[in-house]
Amino acid sequence: RKQLVGEKVRIANRIQVDLQSVCPGFMDIVERIDKLFVLRFLSSRNNLQQLSKMREESILKIHGIGKSRLKILKKWQDQAVWGPEIDWVGPMIIEDAKRLLELIRQIDLIGEQLKSIVSLSAIGRAISSVPGFGSICASEIAGEIGTIERFASERSLAMYLGMAPLDNSSGLQQGTKAPLQINKRARAAMMVAISHHKRTVEKSTIYYDKKRAEGKRHNQALRSLGRHLVRTLCERWGSGMHN
Repeated sequence: RKQLVGEKVRIANRIQVDLQSVCPGFMDIVERIDKLFVLRFLSSRNNLQQLSKMREESILKIHGIGKSRLKILKKWQDQAVWGPEIDWVGPMIIEDAKRLLELIRQIDLIGEQLKSIVSLSAIGRAISSVPGFGSICASEIAGEIGTIERFASERSLAMYLGMAPLDNSSGLQQGTKAPLQINKRARAAMMVAISHHKRTVEKSTIYYDKKRAEGKRHNQALRSLGRHLVRTLCERWGSGMHN
C-alpha cells in the first residue's frame, strides 16, 4: 500500500506540473488533481484539447459529475487555453490520469482488505479500538509489532514505536532526543494515528496543548501523548508488562 501511495503522489505531482504548463488555469478551477471526477474527465477523451469542446450532455455522462461539477468544468471551458507542448504532453497527462484512477482503486481495495485482517488480530483489534486509530494505521503498527512477547517491558515497546524520547539535557539546557533503536515505519504510522486521535478525544487535545504550553514542539508533544497511548494499549492487551 505504501508503494502504491508513493506512486500516486509522484504521478499526481507530475500531472499538476504538466497541466500548469500546457493548460494554465485548469488546476485553479478543480483545486485537486486526485478527485475522481477530475481524473475521469481528463481521461474521457484521447485528445486533451477535445475536453474544452465537450458538450454538457457528454460531460454529465461521466460518473461522478453532476450539475454543480459541470458548472465548474464549464467555467474552465469558457477560458481554456493550450500551451505549445500540448501535442506531446497531452497524451502523457491522459495516461497518468488513467494510472491514477487505477492506483486509487487498488489502494481502496487494499484498505478494505486491511479492515478484515485487523479484525482477525488481537493486537490489531486493541490498536484500532483507540479513537483515531483507523484500520490502515492499526494494521501497519500491528504488522511491525508482530507479537507482544518480543518486548520485555512497556517502555521497550514505546521505544520501538518511537514514543519514548531519551533525555538530552546538559548543564542548564533541558531537552530530549529520539532513540535510534526504533522502527521508523511504525513510528510514522503512530504519528499519523496520534494526530487523528488528538482531534477526536478532548482530554488528549488538552494534554497536547499543555505540552505545547510547556515549550515542547509539535512532534515532541505528539510523542508525549503517544507514550500514554502505548500504556493504554498494553493495558488493553493485558500483557502483564512492567513499566
